[in-house]
Amino acid sequence: MARILISGATGFVGSPLSLFLKSQNHQVVTLVRATEQKDRDSIVWDPLNRIAESKEFEGFDVVIHLAGEPLTLSRWSSEKQKKILESRTKSTEFLTSLLVNAKIAPKLFLSASAFGFYGDRGDEVLTEESGVGNGFLAEVCSLWEKASMPLVERGVRVAHARFGMVLGARGGALKKMLLPYKLGLGGPLGDGMQWVSWIALEDLIEAINFVIQTESLNGPVNFVSPNSVRQAEFSSLLAQVLHRPHFFSTPAWVLKFIYGIAAKELLLSSAKVMPAKLIAANFSFKYPDLRSALCKALQIT
Repeated sequence: MARILISGATGFVGSPLSLFLKSQNHQVVTLVRATEQKDRDSIVWDPLNRIAESKEFEGFDVVIHLAGEPLTLSRWSSEKQKKILESRTKSTEFLTSLLVNAKIAPKLFLSASAFGFYGDRGDEVLTEESGVGNGFLAEVCSLWEKASMPLVERGVRVAHARFGMVLGARGGALKKMLLPYKLGLGGPLGDGMQWVSWIALEDLIEAINFVIQTESLNGPVNFVSPNSVRQAEFSSLLAQVLHRPHFFSTPAWVLKFIYGIAAKELLLSSAKVMPAKLIAANFSFKYPDLRSALCKALQIT
């Protein structure tokens, strides 16, 4: 049994992850804000103002850091972009400083990152060995990952979990897509040729548990299915499993006009990412193909 600390434990990924880890007989302690509900298995902190009781961060085997400002599909103001960046980098820097100064550091620090690290790369096949791309989210992810470097220097095993689009009906991008598709308004975005790298929520949770158990895994780890698809194929399959039409395409210029930089970063960017490290370590995906992942997420048999 491990003692595990999780930030973002009430979120789309954090909530089912916490339940899963508890089912594996781990002790799960959550990081919460002062405004959130606190219990005996939670620690109050304020990362942006660097407020926390350092003694409460002693004695953890694993720390999983998931907290961050949501990447909503809207026009990102300069203030929104600042929140996206600082909610990730400052919280990671503060949490890292608390753990670096602990008497006994954790064995593993697993921090969320994203496939946005690679930027818009067209048809290039991307692995953990690929360099950082260009664009706002690539810069955010790069700085986010660098923020935990002091733990590497302390000798802690650090894994940067570069999440793809996580497929689950209760949150994330898929939940936001459902209404327009159910109304018959689904279709390709832009030319639909951009690559979408995705992962089923259940596989994501299993992969996090796999990294916890696999000491050879460290540094960047791509949390994506081995079967990326073109956006047009993703859109078509979603319409098929929902038994809805698929013809309402949206030109790139319209998306950019409505959403600005968020359209380019979230909807039109292309990244064909492979989970090279998970494959090499013999991780087994339960939902490697998109149809099965969508049916599982939407509880369609």
